[in-house]
Amino acid sequence: MVTAATGVALIPARSGSARVADKNIRLLAGHPLLAYSIAAARQSGVFADVIVSTDSQRYAEIARSYGAEIPFLRPFQMAGATSADIEWVAYTLTRLRDEGREYDCFSILRPTSPFRKPETIRRAWAQFLRAEGVDSLRAVEKCSQHPGKMWVVRGERMTPLLPLGPEEQPWHSSQYQALPLVYVQNASLEIAWTRVLFETHTIAGHVLMPFFTEGDEGLDINREEDWWYAEYLLARGEARLPAMEINA
Repeated sequence: MVTAATGVALIPARSGSARVADKNIRLLAGHPLLAYSIAAARQSGVFADVIVSTDSQRYAEIARSYGAEIPFLRPFQMAGATSADIEWVAYTLTRLRDEGREYDCFSILRPTSPFRKPETIRRAWAQFLRAEGVDSLRAVEKCSQHPGKMWVVRGERMTPLLPLGPEEQPWHSSQYQALPLVYVQNASLEIAWTRVLFETHTIAGHVLMPFFTEGDEGLDINREEDWWYAEYLLARGEARLPAMEINA
């Protein structure tokens, strides 16, 4: 068990967004979406630095006003809709290392999960440091659409995505409650040892542990309907955002 480690929060905020234009800086309850991830990271008290990775000078200025650091902009070729996370994470950590800034761990906090709280991060951080032999931790939640009821369609025929389960009672013909528990990752947070990235050239490594989000912690905003739902929950007092801090 590790009792202490130096960590850095990495908040990805590329400027392009196909489904919701400029979603990372779109206002939610009066503040840009990315501001809530910055606030949660800073207030958690577990990170040595909170860094936003963006390709936009405009986004960088907004992020700085909420207390994040943007030591350099992300290259545009790493900021496309299909750019892999490993590209910008490796680029960021390598540049920081070259500048003499090294961290034991890194955490990815995506702006699309604004309901992640400082206490969410502290809970995940404590679980990660207590774990033995893991490469990384990733937030998950119980899936609402079970893969046992999903199909692969080829022409006029289809076959189960997961051809498992007993023949006499296939999963696709079973009640949800009778199916094995399956979890889906959400965008709330990821934590990994930095050595894993440099040794395996992945952001997760090979041994992952789950972090079970609770309530609104894993709510992800990626589509217009997600935005409406978030505003609906806030209006009804059924969800809570991190407290906001703005730099002078």
